[in-house]
Amino acid sequence: MTAETLEAPSATVPAGAPPHPLREFWSYFSANRGAVAGLIVIVIVLLAAVFAEVLAPHSPYLTNNAVFLKPPAWQEGGSWSYPLGTDAIGRDILSRLLYGARLSLVIGIAVVALAMALGIVLGLVAGFFKGITEIVIMRLMDIVLTMPSLLLAIVIVAILGPGLMNAMLAVAIVVLPHYVRITRAAVIAETSKDYVVAAKVSGAGTLRLMFSEVLPNCTAPLIVQATLGVSTAILDAAALGFLGLGAQPPTPEWGTMLADAREFVLRAWWVVTLPGLAILITVLAFNLLGDGLRDALDPKLKR
Repeated sequence: MTAETLEAPSATVPAGAPPHPLREFWSYFSANRGAVAGLIVIVIVLLAAVFAEVLAPHSPYLTNNAVFLKPPAWQEGGSWSYPLGTDAIGRDILSRLLYGARLSLVIGIAVVALAMALGIVLGLVAGFFKGITEIVIMRLMDIVLTMPSLLLAIVIVAILGPGLMNAMLAVAIVVLPHYVRITRAAVIAETSKDYVVAAKVSGAGTLRLMFSEVLPNCTAPLIVQATLGVSTAILDAAALGFLGLGAQPPTPEWGTMLADAREFVLRAWWVVTLPGLAILITVLAFNLLGDGLRDALDPKLKR
């Protein structure tokens, strides 16, 4: 017996083997340059929020009577002690932006988590239980969708009272119909497939069909909607904060910062421009990321 016959079989992957799912996902996702740029920006914002205590040069609540409306460091009269300048009562803009990033991300993630959890349950119920149950759920969602989202959020906060938690609940109610409709549509498409029929024949109960068989195959559109929903939640929460219905002063929240700086827009451009840019860049990054996830997860869009 020769040495060649004693060699172990080769461990290399055959040439015709399908690629690893994560590698395939990244190949489609990375083809979208905008999505990659959005992911990089989101990672930077996330790191800035997590390490706000380390990166912030001052406390976001600390006022200094000697530096009211101090310009950014690169302008005449600026100081590197306050790199992005100060607001009308001497608080450091950079520190408040960093802590505001933390609050905005928490708002976006919490709102999406709440709306997604409730939307999945309602969507599954509407998709599996036909008749009056489906009609009631979907007509309620249609009523919510017919109202302007920001106006509906303002009405809800006006009823519950201004505050961060009430603003988050209002935004979650506003975005809820999107998750219900997506889940229901995915459930209707999946329940007619062979694996669901086979599970029914094998004796699977309704709860097992809903959460073990159908739901895992509905995650792709929900992930995309959740990513886009974070940007919507951040934007709506900032709008409520700007109107005085969201986070209350002196909380460092981007919308509240804009509200505090309205009267100084002509005298001190940085107190309005910098929080506005933070909202714009973060929301745009999440939208770009959502587009990339849609391209990578939707088989109809794969090239």
